[in-house]
Amino acid sequence: MIDYHLHLWAHSDRAREATLEELADYCEKAQSQGVQEIAITEHFFRFKQATAALKNWWDEVEPDPAFAKSMKDYWDFHATEDLDDYVEIASQAKSMGLPIVIGLEVDFYKDRMEKVSKVVNDYPFDVLLGSIHWLGTWRFDDIDDELSMSEWEKRDLDKVWISYVEALEELADTKTCDVLAHPDLIKVTGRKLDNMELQSELNSRMANAAKKSGMAAELSSAGWRKPVQEQYPSADLLDEFIKLGVPLTTASDAHKIADVADRASSMREMLESRGVSSLTAFDKRHKREVPI
Repeated sequence: MIDYHLHLWAHSDRAREATLEELADYCEKAQSQGVQEIAITEHFFRFKQATAALKNWWDEVEPDPAFAKSMKDYWDFHATEDLDDYVEIASQAKSMGLPIVIGLEVDFYKDRMEKVSKVVNDYPFDVLLGSIHWLGTWRFDDIDDELSMSEWEKRDLDKVWISYVEALEELADTKTCDVLAHPDLIKVTGRKLDNMELQSELNSRMANAAKKSGMAAELSSAGWRKPVQEQYPSADLLDEFIKLGVPLTTASDAHKIADVADRASSMREMLESRGVSSLTAFDKRHKREVPI
């Protein structure tokens, strides 16, 4: 098993310098749960290089000043670290023989992914995760933010899901990243579609987006720690990925050591019950197959 989605800092905390001891502790916790390799995948927006590349992108996409200000404040709080330092400490850990690959979680910035690529392609990343955490500047999964959560009550649920899938398709089409992280994150608050015909259509679109782009899809236990109380992706969407032969990774999306390799054994059982016997790992952005 692998855990290919790990963060060093909680969303509520300011970033701080990572240490080799911390990374070794992550590896030890993972191995205690039967996980042989981990990927450190901090958010791109945590780093000053993201600010330099994207500047005040929220002012260009958000007509609502309240949401634009909310994103600016969010960005100012988080974008404090240096990507060079992050890559250096992860590279040191890897060179010491720790079972770590160097990664980054890259959020989708509509019509700006070429700028993102120019930055990240200058670093020796093994794997890049692609994710959708906001629509425009609406941080739909920020369950501790009152403005973000109140917006759910103002929007049509079907249209929200459609907008999310359109963003995912656009992200996949840019071929910026290697793995679709928590593919159906839009269900994070527990708001699922009643229209099963639409749900089936959107599942098919997400699976086909991954297949067409050559991306892997992530099976993540993080949803069990959120209001939705289930893994990402749903069982039906997971089946769509498997049917199309989309490569798979497994992940906890942990932001603290206690959650590293969370429910790894449950994810193994879920995959084995579907006839999956291997996962996809990465080395310098190239896929390699590893046993489950």
